[in-house]
Amino acid sequence: MKIALLGTRGIPASYSGFETCVEQLGKRLVDRGHEVSVYCRTNHINYSGTNYLGIRLIKFPAINNKYLDTISHSFISSIHAISQDYDICLYFIAGNSPVTWIPRLTGAKTILNVDGLDWKREKWPRIAKKYIQVSESLASVLPNEFLTDSKVVQAYYEEEYHIKPHYIPYGSEVEIKPPGEFLKKYQLDANQYLLFVGRLVPENNIHHLVQAFRDLDTNMKCVIVGDASYADEYKTSLQHLAGEDQRIIFTGYVFGEGYYELGSNAYIFVETSGVGGTHPAVVEAMAFGNCVVVNNTPENLETIGNAGFSYDGKIGAQSLIEKLGALISDSEIVHAYQNKARVRARMNYSWESVTDQYEELFQQTIA
Repeated sequence: MKIALLGTRGIPASYSGFETCVEQLGKRLVDRGHEVSVYCRTNHINYSGTNYLGIRLIKFPAINNKYLDTISHSFISSIHAISQDYDICLYFIAGNSPVTWIPRLTGAKTILNVDGLDWKREKWPRIAKKYIQVSESLASVLPNEFLTDSKVVQAYYEEEYHIKPHYIPYGSEVEIKPPGEFLKKYQLDANQYLLFVGRLVPENNIHHLVQAFRDLDTNMKCVIVGDASYADEYKTSLQHLAGEDQRIIFTGYVFGEGYYELGSNAYIFVETSGVGGTHPAVVEAMAFGNCVVVNNTPENLETIGNAGFSYDGKIGAQSLIEKLGALISDSEIVHAYQNKARVRARMNYSWESVTDQYEELFQQTIA
């Protein structure tokens, strides 16, 4: 098949889970004999080549604006896709649904991965939330098919719109790395730090972790990996909340070898996000063999199953500090849940299995 992947920042992956999905899925589809193109935003992707891992990279600019960046690029990409004779155009993010009809004009089949319920994110003003809700409703109308990586979100669409999207989970394969230069850079010891990975935005509730850890009596450290565009005020508030506590370390974005090294050697992984579908960082943390503690949203609880712990996100830091304090003082139960998490990731979140399911959906949609 001739397949296009649209709606993300592009690859090489250097921002979020959807970019990682595009890279992992794309290279496996190429290995299976398909012709794959990925549309990339020139204001995000610095890679100069036009081919990566056998995938053709098509680069267009986008309006460099918090609200228009994604949809402006997806619109340009969709217009270009009309002339490319694709069999399948796979879009990511519900906000892109208004343009998914465009490639259908010349016979391509379009599929949309809606992700989570993005309108719940605090960063969006009222008009943006309304746009996302309208886009969400169009997800079942404008593309040929749509899907989600969360059964909780799947159930939401079935109840709200009386149509059940396909479900395909996120993958989890990671590289396990021994302690090395990256841990040394931040003066970290293996199994002596807690880890958060994600965008530093209000709805991810990183302040729960900073406040809780600040009040913990421990020699462990807390490593917060990530950054965010258009969130300077919140990032400043996190730094202020951490204060003079040298145990709390903000690394900024970390990808590749550094990310694998940090993930491989963490004692506990903490996911504080209160919105979204399946969080890739949680799935990958389980694959690393981390003991995971998550905000008790239905989506997070679905992801960890019986292989992790949760805290009450509505209570916030006070609930989290109780959970972390108990785990830090009980290494035996932490090690047991590290093994549980590793097994769950291997059994439920495999990129090869994910690719199988996407490939089957592509074939069914064309048929």
